[in-house]
Amino acid sequence: MGKVGAGGRSPAGLSALLAGAGLLVLCAPGSCGGGSCCPPRHPSAAPRWAPTPGGLPHQGPRGRAPAAPLPQLGRPLFAVAPGDRALCLERAPGTGAPVAVASRSGRKRRSGEDLEKAEREGTSRSPRGVLRDRGQQEPGTPERDPDKATRFRLEELKLTSTTFALTGDSAHNQAMVHWSGHNSSVILILTKLYDYNLGSITESSLWRSTDYGTTYEKLNDKVGLKTILSYLYVCPTNKRKIMLLTDPEIESSLLISSDEGATYQKYRLNFYIQSLLFHPKQEDWILAYSQDQKLYSSAEFGRRWQLIQEAVVPNRFYWSVMGSNKEPDLIHLEARTVDGHSQYLTCRMQNCTEANRNKPFPGYIDPDSLIVQDDYVFVQLTSGGRPHYYVSYRRNAFAQMKLPKYALPKDMHVISTDENQVFAAVQEWNQNDTYNLYISDTRGVYFTLALENVQSSRGPEGNVMIDLYEVAGIKGMFLANKKTDNQVKTFITYNKGRDWRLLQAPDTDLRGDPVHCLLPYCSLHLHLKVSENPYTSGIIASRDTAPSIIVASGNIGSELSDSDISMFVSSDAGNTWRQIFEEEHSVLYLDQGGVLVAMKHTSLPIRHLWLSFDEGRSWSKYSFTSIPLFVDGVLGEPGEETLIMTVFGHFSHRSEWQLVKVDYKSIFDRRCAEEDYRPWQLHSQGEACIMGAKRIYKKRKSERKCMQGKYAGAMESEPCVCTEADFDCDYGYERHSNGQCLPAFWFNPSSLSKDCSLGQSYLNSTGYRKVVSNNCTDGVREQYTAKPQKCPGKAPRGLRIVTADGKLTAEQGHNVTLMVQLEEGDVQRTLIQVDFGDGIAVSYVNLSSMEDGIKHVYHNVGIFRVTVQVDNSLGSDSAVLYLHVTCPLEHVHLSLPFVTTKNKEVNATAVLWPSQVGTLTYVWWYGNNTEPLITLEGSIAFKFTSEGMNTITVQVSAGNAILQDTKTIAVYEEFRSLRLSFSPNLDDYNPDIPEWRRDVSRVIKKALVEATGVPAQHILVAVLPGLPTAAELFVLPHQDPTGENKRSAEDLEQISELLIHKLNQNSVHFELKPGVQVLVHAAHLTAAPLVDLTPTHSGSAMLMLLSVVFVGLAVFVIYKFKRKIPGINVYAQMQNEKEREMVSRVSHPESRSYVPQTELRRPGQLIDEKVESQLIGE
Repeated sequence: MGKVGAGGRSPAGLSALLAGAGLLVLCAPGSCGGGSCCPPRHPSAAPRWAPTPGGLPHQGPRGRAPAAPLPQLGRPLFAVAPGDRALCLERAPGTGAPVAVASRSGRKRRSGEDLEKAEREGTSRSPRGVLRDRGQQEPGTPERDPDKATRFRLEELKLTSTTFALTGDSAHNQAMVHWSGHNSSVILILTKLYDYNLGSITESSLWRSTDYGTTYEKLNDKVGLKTILSYLYVCPTNKRKIMLLTDPEIESSLLISSDEGATYQKYRLNFYIQSLLFHPKQEDWILAYSQDQKLYSSAEFGRRWQLIQEAVVPNRFYWSVMGSNKEPDLIHLEARTVDGHSQYLTCRMQNCTEANRNKPFPGYIDPDSLIVQDDYVFVQLTSGGRPHYYVSYRRNAFAQMKLPKYALPKDMHVISTDENQVFAAVQEWNQNDTYNLYISDTRGVYFTLALENVQSSRGPEGNVMIDLYEVAGIKGMFLANKKTDNQVKTFITYNKGRDWRLLQAPDTDLRGDPVHCLLPYCSLHLHLKVSENPYTSGIIASRDTAPSIIVASGNIGSELSDSDISMFVSSDAGNTWRQIFEEEHSVLYLDQGGVLVAMKHTSLPIRHLWLSFDEGRSWSKYSFTSIPLFVDGVLGEPGEETLIMTVFGHFSHRSEWQLVKVDYKSIFDRRCAEEDYRPWQLHSQGEACIMGAKRIYKKRKSERKCMQGKYAGAMESEPCVCTEADFDCDYGYERHSNGQCLPAFWFNPSSLSKDCSLGQSYLNSTGYRKVVSNNCTDGVREQYTAKPQKCPGKAPRGLRIVTADGKLTAEQGHNVTLMVQLEEGDVQRTLIQVDFGDGIAVSYVNLSSMEDGIKHVYHNVGIFRVTVQVDNSLGSDSAVLYLHVTCPLEHVHLSLPFVTTKNKEVNATAVLWPSQVGTLTYVWWYGNNTEPLITLEGSIAFKFTSEGMNTITVQVSAGNAILQDTKTIAVYEEFRSLRLSFSPNLDDYNPDIPEWRRDVSRVIKKALVEATGVPAQHILVAVLPGLPTAAELFVLPHQDPTGENKRSAEDLEQISELLIHKLNQNSVHFELKPGVQVLVHAAHLTAAPLVDLTPTHSGSAMLMLLSVVFVGLAVFVIYKFKRKIPGINVYAQMQNEKEREMVSRVSHPESRSYVPQTELRRPGQLIDEKVESQLIGE
């Protein structure tokens, strides 16, 4: 879930031109993106629609809004608040040249300066580019209308200006400028040298002006000559308070000023600040986010800090919203747990301990999805592969946001929460590069469609850009670029998306020639992008103090195009438009829109700009400098009057920053009086009722050249009588071709009464709801307004039981929350019975008592049949949920023999810890099989048809966890097996773990080889689990790589006799540790696994077999009398190794397991024992 904000590509050439702010940022290309130029700013510090990445964003400057998915939201550029001015300007790396982008059309277009040259030459150009004499008309075209042409006064006038050079900073390629405004004459400039090779700032300078930018003083000595500054911050509620950050690669400090930058105090930091968030009311309260994802707070404007929380998600921390939160120091944040989950937490700034933190949303949320904005809190939770969005209105309990049933969103961005309503952009399952606009009810729960298929694109940092622009000064007025039939067209609405229409193209072009453009085949289309910097002007602009004036770039035709772009202006709130330039310009609003300043985008130096005193109808040419200037940016004076402007640029590619202060006060000779104004009524194509009211504004008469001063605002507002146009379709209803709102096929209107009980009442929708903030009265309001209605008695229907997270699994010993949902029925007089399937059942008397869900803990694993039965006097309903209760699988051990014979069936068993974990799936690979065998049982049987070493792997899938174990088994046609025992002192050092058994097996094998001289290839030793310590000695045939000299059965018999002889003579021993000698004895030679393929059996073999059988019978008798004889008792100890390990990780002699008689094995079965299968030996 993302938050839509401002951002986008900067205008070509001129990086930015703006009004109504106070911080200017000039950056080298790419340096802002890296965070080295523009200080990272928290989304809450941005104006409306500012970007915040991946989750729900804050509103930032009106315009095309970048969003990142909710959670991946774009990072704001610097930390200043609404009302401050800011700008990013660029100089090319290495050359110091300002960066200028060529015109999009690919050809040179003409503005007033080009027309001036044409006038001198006695020629002009038609829109088609055909050169013709002045006064000559194109054949076959209607007469041009000179009254409708945009007039340019080519006589050059001069503005009052002064120029100041930042001497010594010619190499600096970045600058940040703060202008307090509001009757303050102070301007601060921080310039920096960003080294692209090092990726860091190597120099900085701080400048200050106290005379509106006429002169500047360098303050490096006041902040420290060796101090390198990185960022400049301004307190949004007290512009006199300034904060400077040093470069953290040199030192981590901040400098604080309380006198508009005249003096500074330096404070050391023990962390590195990545971004700051100022409190919206308390000027000394600040939140700081560090580079190691820790959140700190200061109540003393950064002089002292305390840690609030660790593992905080970037840009997901917010101050309390006044009015919605009672505590002004409450902090909302999203933090990550140790296991990587995200949680929504709140706490007080001075008391944010673990015990004092609250969790307003139960359970975890999707990472990077928390948004706190105005009266709303948004989070996202994905379950079943689908994202679900939740909203809290005025900090009440969270409710799931309801979109049309089959919208099936895959991405959502909140655009606006103005006027107690949520405006959201939703990308549905069948959309790729477009979004649908939805608008909510007051609580932000129920959403209805406002506009389909709004164009979107990706911003420079991968954030989503929605082509939507909110016009300033007129509530409910938006512009949007909609994709229809693979063409992008611009639409306008005056009633928050209730109705949309295309823009009427101008009647004439720049010269008064008629434009033939017939709706709906041809219309005006606008680019709705704003610059990457949320405080700079893009290619569309409007102001709250000039509600009727909109300036934008675009084209006339069947669709929006990136070629043949011109500038257009509307002075009647988008009803009609005029072409003003054939090239892209940046436009600055001065004197509440009484003066428009236009500066051309060009890569060439300029010294002229254009002024209009009549809302763009005519333009006068003014020079603002005597020497042409490469313009990097323009900053207007903050405040209401805005009559001073500073132009930033360079005279040459390697010159210092040149600051040109332009004072427009000299062009006015008086202030406006009452007779200089006329009334102007807001309308939409002649319809005066906009959002249920008629609004009349005061506008200065176009022929009066006087200074307006403070904004006059609307003269009067009169409510209108309600009509059908003041109502939108309610949730679950769709507007049909006849204009009526009828229920959608998936919507049951009676479902709205499901939460009420017989005898109560509910609001029964008429299918319509009044547009939020619409002020109409009477008329059809009563007819279309939802009416109270008695709750009907209904039998239960549509009963469902689900888990709160939508999963069908639960963990043993942990709470699982079950939610009972009922489509309709008398919820207050309903008996609900829930049987958890584990012998426990509960009953409830109404559904309202189960709103937070039913919590239950399962103490055993398994599949449980959860049933719910709902009854009332009119009927009943039931539902079933099959819940899989599991516990985490910690370890898997594959048990199988060490050695087996060819073509003999082998059993392999997966032993689990813990042994009971719920439903499992086993995946087996063995031999050379390329396809696995999948079973639901933990044991399989198989045969090997060829000799050699074979690998067996088992994977066990338990829920989201998959564990595996791999063992190797030796396969031969024949071999011998001999049981070994040891002197009792070995038991004292036996921890009974696999690692120890493997190491001791290797030592025993070495001792046998040294004592007997038998080649190591013939011997395999495996120490068995359990106590007393015993081992299995395997005598194996060995074959040369050539296939010759393979040992026969007689050879194996001779090796076995040699081994027994040496063992009986106590010739085999090893040193376990210094001073600990261990003797190895032969317990007996086993008959299994024994396969003799010769025609006759030798007498010694028969004698050995009889002796083994006799020993087996002796063991049986001894066991019956419960006598324990070392060396024989080991037969009873040959259990599954893992089963013994589960009882005790370390077994001692006094804790030997009791083994029932049924576990005794005859000698011929020893090959099938499930013992540790790790192959020991070389």
